[in-house]
Amino acid sequence: MKLLIKQGKIVDPVSGIGGKMDILIEDGRISCIGSQLEDRYAQVVDARGFAVCAGLVDMHVHLRDPGLTYKEDIVTGTAAAAHGGFTSIACMANTKPVADNPETIRYIREKAQQEGSGVQVWPVGAVTVGLQGEQHTDFKALKAAGAVALSDDGVPVMDANLMRDALIMAGRQKLPILCHEEDSTLADNYAVNEGRVSRQLGIHGRPAIAEEIMIMRDAMLAEETGQPVHICHISTAKSVEIVRRYKRRGVQITCETCPQYFTLTHEQVLLQGSMARVNPPLRPTKDVEAIVEGLRDGTIDCIVTDHAPHSAEEKAKPLTEAPSGMVGLETSLAIALTQLYHTGKMSLADVIRKMTINPARILRLRKGSLGMGADADLTIFDPNEAWTIDRGHFRSKGRNTPFAGMQVKGKVKYTIVGGNIIYRYDA
Repeated sequence: MKLLIKQGKIVDPVSGIGGKMDILIEDGRISCIGSQLEDRYAQVVDARGFAVCAGLVDMHVHLRDPGLTYKEDIVTGTAAAAHGGFTSIACMANTKPVADNPETIRYIREKAQQEGSGVQVWPVGAVTVGLQGEQHTDFKALKAAGAVALSDDGVPVMDANLMRDALIMAGRQKLPILCHEEDSTLADNYAVNEGRVSRQLGIHGRPAIAEEIMIMRDAMLAEETGQPVHICHISTAKSVEIVRRYKRRGVQITCETCPQYFTLTHEQVLLQGSMARVNPPLRPTKDVEAIVEGLRDGTIDCIVTDHAPHSAEEKAKPLTEAPSGMVGLETSLAIALTQLYHTGKMSLADVIRKMTINPARILRLRKGSLGMGADADLTIFDPNEAWTIDRGHFRSKGRNTPFAGMQVKGKVKYTIVGGNIIYRYDA
């Protein structure tokens, strides 16, 4: 099968290719990039006025499958990903049963291949058995079954000795560890950031240092062991500074953030209640500004969604009882473009870099580039099209987003995986 994408504006931070060009796809790979390409046997996609980049990669997603499929499943989760322009997603291990064994890893891979939308799903195995933080899983067996990383996301690995050993053993398997950084003795299960908003509500808050102290510990462990560590959903100014400092020292440390942390402040909790409850919590303005600066200067490597669907009944509970999390696969690109590109804070290429090649490299995936011979995973979008986020149009089962009603710019038009169009926007 052949596909010819005509006259799109190429955005490829890896090769530096730019400008209006054509892309010819044959047998699932990019066979030619040039001007005025023609092929009478190819299906033609008119990309005039649109941007064309490598397929978006999200290295932090919760698909809830197996076991929690009333929230989301692989079918609806991958449909949401395709709708949002993502061609590869890595799904976290906090399923039921936990993805701490080869059988569950294989189940996720096989269901995604057989029943998914075409989006490639890369399972993340658990660091510890049952996410209990007491015993390592079999890293070698998880990798053999198809795991591309390890994480106990949702709960921190509190035992420093266990974490140190995990970094060393994961290094031998060339598996990155993705760390949820909150000291549970400080954060407990509190609903909001510790500060003015928590005091106004009269409830306990999660202090910023709960995140920062764990990031410092794991940065030090990465330096001591010589092994890489990846920090999930970074959210505070001091956290950014810790990562920046250790990067300058040559430590193998990478990190990610999410649209909520460079867009919203903890004031949203006063307006939206549990819909604005996420872990780590939304922070004050100074932290939001520091996250933006961390993205601008390269301290923060990736923009991810931490897509965390919950049922309407769960999110309708009082703030202190509702689960934390929000969906994000269908809104992430538009929010990033609106908040970072259209404000002039970042170039389009730099935004795309943090949503394609950077997460792909951390996960050691051969994705994220439009080079000749590369897999034909592409996202085609109009960076300037304005629209309003409407949760009623989501493909995800989850409707839990604090961004509902927000005016954004940037609309996905096509999502292509292996040369096959898996999503096409029809106005």
